[in-house]
Amino acid sequence: MKNSGFIFIFLVWIFFLHPYRVWGQEIPVSTEQQLENQTDGDQIETEDDSYLLELVQFKKDPINLNTADAEELKLLRIVTDLQIANLISYRKLFGKLINIYELQGVSAWDMNTIQKILPYVTTATPVTLNEEAGKRFRQGDHSLLLRFSQVLEKSAGFNKSTPGTKFLGSPQKILFRYRYTYKNLLQFGLVGDKDAGEQFLKGKQQTGFDFYSFHFFARKIGSIQSLALGDFSVNMGQGLIQWQGLAFKKSAEVMGVKRQSAVLRPYNSAGEFYFHRGVGVTMKKGRLESTAFVSIRKLGGNFVADSVNNENYISSFFTSGYHRTPGENADRNNLTQTTLGGNIIYRKNKWQVGVNGIYYKFSWPIQKRDEPYNLYAISGIQWYNFSVDYSYTYKNLHFFGEAALDKNFNKAFINGILLSVDPRVDISFVQRTLSKSYQSINGNAFTENSYPTNETGFYTGMVIRPVKDWRIEVYGDVFKFPGLKYLVDAPSHGIDFLVQLTYAPNKQVVVYSRFRNETKQINQSGNLPAGQTGSTVTNFLVSIPRQSWRTQVNYTLNPSLTFRNRVELLWYDHKARPDDPFGRGLNKENGFLTFFDFIYKPLLSPHSGILRLQYFETGGYNSRIYAYENDVMYSYSIPSFAYQGLRYYLTLNYDVSKRISIWFRWSQTVFRNQKTVGSGPDEIKGNFRTDLKLQAHVIL
Repeated sequence: MKNSGFIFIFLVWIFFLHPYRVWGQEIPVSTEQQLENQTDGDQIETEDDSYLLELVQFKKDPINLNTADAEELKLLRIVTDLQIANLISYRKLFGKLINIYELQGVSAWDMNTIQKILPYVTTATPVTLNEEAGKRFRQGDHSLLLRFSQVLEKSAGFNKSTPGTKFLGSPQKILFRYRYTYKNLLQFGLVGDKDAGEQFLKGKQQTGFDFYSFHFFARKIGSIQSLALGDFSVNMGQGLIQWQGLAFKKSAEVMGVKRQSAVLRPYNSAGEFYFHRGVGVTMKKGRLESTAFVSIRKLGGNFVADSVNNENYISSFFTSGYHRTPGENADRNNLTQTTLGGNIIYRKNKWQVGVNGIYYKFSWPIQKRDEPYNLYAISGIQWYNFSVDYSYTYKNLHFFGEAALDKNFNKAFINGILLSVDPRVDISFVQRTLSKSYQSINGNAFTENSYPTNETGFYTGMVIRPVKDWRIEVYGDVFKFPGLKYLVDAPSHGIDFLVQLTYAPNKQVVVYSRFRNETKQINQSGNLPAGQTGSTVTNFLVSIPRQSWRTQVNYTLNPSLTFRNRVELLWYDHKARPDDPFGRGLNKENGFLTFFDFIYKPLLSPHSGILRLQYFETGGYNSRIYAYENDVMYSYSIPSFAYQGLRYYLTLNYDVSKRISIWFRWSQTVFRNQKTVGSGPDEIKGNFRTDLKLQAHVIL
């Protein structure tokens, strides 16, 4: 602990006395919030960094607003389909844009959206595809990235002198990535990934990295819109049957409720589950566009040998990708998944309709654990889904939706509207009805549940720009779960409400304050309605409210120095109970978090850095708070903070030359009143955890 403190003081001294400018993953503040909400809902951080890779690429080779079609503009994930449709209509009516700020004259576009897309678009004279063809393999960039990270304290899994599950490999996490990219037209590359605790060049990992991924992806080759070889992701419709890419759900970005993506996308991340491996192609002729793909890949799953019934089956998929222990290695690659699928889309003027289908076959039957909430779970040796998705734009209204069926003809529907009622007011609506028995393997729709099943609900959001510099975003969502869920032993319901006020008087100051109130029902063991005694067959459900209030201030003092401060309060299960004379919830907890960021960015300097100081205090895990953290290039982290403690991190970057960049990140969390950090094989004796990360990026 003393050595860690000394190193931190030394790094802070360097930070303030040397001319560092900050490097951070520059993404819109609204996107940071979306990522925080996504991690909070799924309770796991994604390893899919494709969005960050694309943003960096778009900065280098911006999308041309005068030639880009709807599919290209969707890649930004910043503009809505209504805004895209209006931009294309504007181009047809008035011709090419002379300046980006001409977008202010396009219906449904506002300055907030224009400022967000500014770094990633251009109106310059484009190069024709014929001119591009000869340059694809000659004028692109070869890049090499090597990332090393490690928790410096020894966890129980690496301590061979104590009993319990032990890791087979070293504590280092290593990522290797080679990429060739030419604008948005061609890319290919290789990824190698080793997680902490996994072996390298020995044991089960004789070939080096635990995970390898190769991809080749080309766009705009005559009638071929996309060609994918190796690893790729597939996104169709509104996510009811298939969506493997990054997709956001509820946030203050209330108009971002529609799933937007090309069907095929290149995959070059370290996550080991949400992608396909094989070949896919998208063809376009006139108004018709069709996609077909085939994938064969190995997955890990919990293999069960039932000697009584003489049956072997897989009870669950392993999505983490960890192969650190003998048990995890035993279930590695023990399931072969064959996937066939595709779609046909017909577009005409302001509307389009698509037919989608996907089929899975497994080498072993899938049979989930015999639990009440698994009554309708996917089972058997094969599975398939079909759907029809549709959209229609009329003036300032955009309607979209999808209707889906699964193998057992269970139904799911989702429909939405994006509406610009005034230059200062936009509204969104989403209605969904998903049968409690509907299932899809890779579904990811705009729902309250993590997976699209067992839900009905209605969402409405509104953004108001009442006067210059002010912005109000508000949404309300009412939902029901007609079937059982994990830790919810009866049909349940809930409500979610958010309001956010943003004030941005100039480029130097941005202040936002938001309040969110979400109430859901969960099991309350041993809790009976007021006046009743005895016991219940199942757990009694209670409604648990969770409220939070956050205020964040971003202040740019000068071109070199920016400060950022956040204060967040959280109240868990604060409600009046009729059977409690004190009006308390049985699970009552409070949470508090605040941080200060110091961002130093002198112009024309090869150095960069960002320092965060943070304090948090919560009543337990239920009142945990998530906070987005700047990381090394192409990476971010969104840890959760519970109990009481301090955290700081320092991220530094040095550009050795135009082609070589080096990153360093040091972070440490110090807990109060705790003798251990973590649990199981990840448990660390002591009250602090220190993470070190090093990265080198070379353009060859």
